[in-house]
Amino acid sequence: MPQKTIKAIVLLSGGLDSMLAAKVLMMQNIKVQGVSFKSYFFGAKLAKKAAEELKIKLKVVDISDEQLEIVKHPKYGYGKAINPCIDCHILMLKKAGELMRKQKFDFIATGEVLGERPMSQNKKSMEIIERESGLEGYLLRPLSAKLLPETMPEKESQVEREKLFSIFGRSRKKQIELAKKWGIKNYPTPAGGCILTDLEFAKRLRELLKRCPKCEGEDVRLLRYGRIFWNKKTIVVLSRNEKEGKGLESLAKPKDMLLELKNYPGPLALVRSFANGVSEGTVEKAKDYIKHYAKKNPRNKKPEFLIRNYE
Repeated sequence: MPQKTIKAIVLLSGGLDSMLAAKVLMMQNIKVQGVSFKSYFFGAKLAKKAAEELKIKLKVVDISDEQLEIVKHPKYGYGKAINPCIDCHILMLKKAGELMRKQKFDFIATGEVLGERPMSQNKKSMEIIERESGLEGYLLRPLSAKLLPETMPEKESQVEREKLFSIFGRSRKKQIELAKKWGIKNYPTPAGGCILTDLEFAKRLRELLKRCPKCEGEDVRLLRYGRIFWNKKTIVVLSRNEKEGKGLESLAKPKDMLLELKNYPGPLALVRSFANGVSEGTVEKAKDYIKHYAKKNPRNKKPEFLIRNYE
């Protein structure tokens, strides 16, 4: 009777740790499929490159709106910025768990390393994440498995525990050694792929949530652009270059206003009200911002503005 093929889902961020976790399983003849996520705060570009490097299939799942609600009201709080890492890990693993059960995979693996990240990768947090995601016993962390309780795939000999690792802490020395040994060359340097960990973006998002608690994804997208100014419950976003100007134009929605200089070069301003429309006072402020950040006024021309209202 032919031996059953063991199948595992690996959460693939595109970083070295998740690539190594997949490789560990592949070297045990386990069929691996990558799952990555995209949202308003991060994309799957690196994961796609990693999947190509590993020569495995990748499924990308959009969690934008669900994650935004978590960011507004995280059960387990934030990290240093506005990053609810524990809650986000739970959400991702719940999604992966649904896929595991639907497509009859045997277990899920991640590239988590015990002690590598203070908020989400300490023993207590890892236990919470496993329990709340509904994956107790079926969540394997191959890089730190020997420091953690045995999982069902280990107990049932689907995975050889002795071929797993006991990596601990923030040093990447062991991971780099393994990458070299296994011929993994194309991997990114460690960096937060999620903009929620960026302190400057966190300030912007906190301000948006304070002034508009019911903000939506299209409002959050504005925070990635240019210079931000507030007038009560109205936001003015000023582009810093032509590319940002085009980006702001693409995000304009009904009741927004776009302002730009007609007779000499300057930034584009998008104005969006979260209350009762854009006031004349805010329009005048937006014009002042544009004039202040515009290129030198040739021949001291009187500024003329093109104003577009989106209906």
